[in-house]
Formats: sequence, structure tokens, C-alpha cells
Amino acid sequence: MKSRRTITFLAFPLMASCGLLLAGRAARTKLIQATPEPQQAQQTPTIEEYQPKSTLVTKEHRVERAKFPFIDIHSHHWNPTPGEVDRLVREMDTINLRVMVNLSGGTGEQLQRTVDVMKGRYPNRFVVFANLSYDDLNTPGYGARAATRLEQDVKNGAQGLKIFKNFGMDLKYANGERVHVDDPEFDPVWRKCGELKLPVLIHVAEPSAFFDPWDCNNERWLELKEFPGRARPPAKYPPFETLIAERNHLFAKHPKTNFIAAHLAFHGNDLERLGKLFDAYPNVYVDIAAVLAELGRQPYSAHDFLIKYQDRVLMGKDIYDVNEYKWYFRSLETRDEYFEYYRKRHAFWRIYGFQVPDDILKKVYYKNALKLVPGIDAKAFPD
Repeated sequence: MKSRRTITFLAFPLMASCGLLLAGRAARTKLIQATPEPQQAQQTPTIEEYQPKSTLVTKEHRVERAKFPFIDIHSHHWNPTPGEVDRLVREMDTINLRVMVNLSGGTGEQLQRTVDVMKGRYPNRFVVFANLSYDDLNTPGYGARAATRLEQDVKNGAQGLKIFKNFGMDLKYANGERVHVDDPEFDPVWRKCGELKLPVLIHVAEPSAFFDPWDCNNERWLELKEFPGRARPPAKYPPFETLIAERNHLFAKHPKTNFIAAHLAFHGNDLERLGKLFDAYPNVYVDIAAVLAELGRQPYSAHDFLIKYQDRVLMGKDIYDVNEYKWYFRSLETRDEYFEYYRKRHAFWRIYGFQVPDDILKKVYYKNALKLVPGIDAKAFPD
């Protein structure tokens, strides 16, 4: 009996303890149920998905139309139709684009057709550059024949010569030897351009990052992901510096020929180096086509560079889209800060305006082009 009482006596605290334990667990369960679950960890976004919205509040100046009429020295329109040309002119008028230079005129009959369609209908709104044909590259005497064809293209309306990026990189002789940028076979062409006062807009190499390892340290990683064919691995292509050395030798060999090095000569990321290029070769100019992001990330340096070399830089866009010119206007005409660039693959960074004075803006927009390209009506532009 005593033993049973003892068991009963001991059972009460144990049951009470268990009850408290169960009650505590129940309370904790209710508390856990009542407490909102922390937000599920988001999956790490890809570089394409990451589109942060800036919280910066600052004055903005959206420039939809250039302050002065301008010449686009770098555009491409292959075999345009009359309807396409009509549309171009309507769009050009909305942004104060007075003269567009079509660098993709071709040669021979193709050039004649392009000149007829563009200049035949709008003689003061377009300029057409000729291109070289390499069909007979492996036949002896190519350079002389190419120079003769170019002279005929000029008679048919060409006002300049455009050299595409395959020159120096992909173009090869039948024996597999790469055509070097300073290959003496082409000297007759460059001499003919000097003789005819014909500017040569030449694209040599690519952004230096395209020649670098394609890894997480490459600032053009996204563009190479979207366009793997733009990579320039050493197993297939000459090094960047080799191409630049050949190009500079070409400039030195033909001091009487004016060269416009496309895309800031691919020295937009090193303006001091570009300045040294100008200092060494008075016959060299550049356009800013498709490299606005390079200038826009260094607004102080860009501003000072354009002041110093105001006679050597030309306005250009490259891939035509009437709605994208406004970024060029905003950069050249305002001091706006930290605004998005129009093509993320060129720049994952934001850019800044590097406003230049009106007299320099006029040189970049049209005066430098008027000086280099024959046959443009200067009366269509302010003094």
C-alpha cells in the first residue's frame, strides 16, 4: 500500500513535468506556425537576368535630337531598296542627321546600284563608300587591278573606301598565309586613295578583350557569350598587338593617305595611347562608332581628350537604329551622370556625359567629316 502511494506520489511530478514539456512543445509549435517563414532564398540570377534599377536621383537631360546637323561617318546598308531609303530619310530628319555615310557600297555593279538608289534620289543626304573585292587575290598583280577598280568606283560615285574587319585577321592567300595589314600587295590601293584624296575608313583588329582569355576577368564576357565567334583565340588569330603594329606601319608607309580608324582604333580604353597614335601619324583620324561606352565611363578623360584632339574625331554610330543615337547626343551635349547604356553586352557599367563646347561639338558632328570626305555639300551645315 505504501509502495503504491509512493508510486502515485512520484507519478504526479513526472506527469506534471511531462505535461509542461508537452505544453512547451505545443507552444513552440504554435509559435513556429505563427511566425512567418523567412523568404525563400532566391536563385542566384544570371548575368543576363541581373538588371538593377538605380536609386540615384539626379538631373536628367534627355536629348532626342542633335543640337547641330551631323554626319554619321559609319553606317551599313547593304543593297537598300527605294522604300528603305525613303524611310531612312524620314527617320534622319527626326534626329537632325543630315548626311549618312553608307560604308557597304560594294564595288562594280553593286556599287552603281547602291549609288543610284541612295544618291540618285537624295543626292545631298547620302555618301557611299566602295569596298574591295578579293576574288582575284591570288592572281598576280592584284593590287594594281584593285586600284584600277577603285578608280572606276570613284567615277561611279564612291566617295571613300571601307576596309572590313576580315582584312588582317581572316583574309588569307590560297597557300594559307594570312594577309597582313601592311602587306605591300595593297600599296597601289592606298597610293590611289592618296592620289584621289579618298579617305580610307579601316577596321583593324577587335576590342583587345576579345583576344584575352574568355573567363570571369574578361569585361566583355557577356558579349562573347552571346557571340562566341567574336573571340580571337591565339590558336586561330594573330595577337592584338601584332595587328596594331601592322596597322601603324601601314599608316607610316602612306602619309599622304587619310585613314579613319574605326571604333576609336580600339584604343578607347587607353586614350593616352590613342593620343600618341595621333601625335605620331597626322594622317590618322577615328570615329566613335559603337564605342561610346568607352568614353562614357571616363567622362573627365574623354572631355579632355576631345578638347585636345578636336580635329581628329568623327561622329559615327555603326549598327543603324534611329532610337539609339540619343545616347550619343546625351553624352556629347550634357553632363548627365550614371545613365544606362543602350547595349548591355558592350558595357555592364553605366555612363556619364562629357559635354564639349559647341565649337568642338560642331567639329565632331560634321566639320571633321567635311574636311575628309569629298563631295559633301557644306552649305547644309552651319559655319
